[in-house]
Amino acid sequence: MRMQKTMVDSFQLGHKDFMKNLEESLDILDHDIVESKEVDTICTGTWCKAIENSIDELSNMLYSISEPRWVSKEDSKEIRRLRTRIHDLYTKYRSLRDASIH
Repeated sequence: MRMQKTMVDSFQLGHKDFMKNLEESLDILDHDIVESKEVDTICTGTWCKAIENSIDELSNMLYSISEPRWVSKEDSKEIRRLRTRIHDLYTKYRSLRDASIH
């Protein structure tokens, strides 16, 4: 039983680290998108493709997380919050991209 408790604690610590790193990645991406609004020509083909690929990768990571039974309600809420945030970032990116195209 002690071995199982140690294993669950290890999983929880890994899960929290993973979620923290995802949050930091979203912060960086958000910063880049906000910063790019200051430059009219930033949404070049290469930049747009890189941002879109980053959003896709982070989105795939967030939506592939299955919630084990040991995940707390707070962790579950955090996953939902990050999923909403990635959606909002994509919306912000699309509006920037569409504005630079026109």
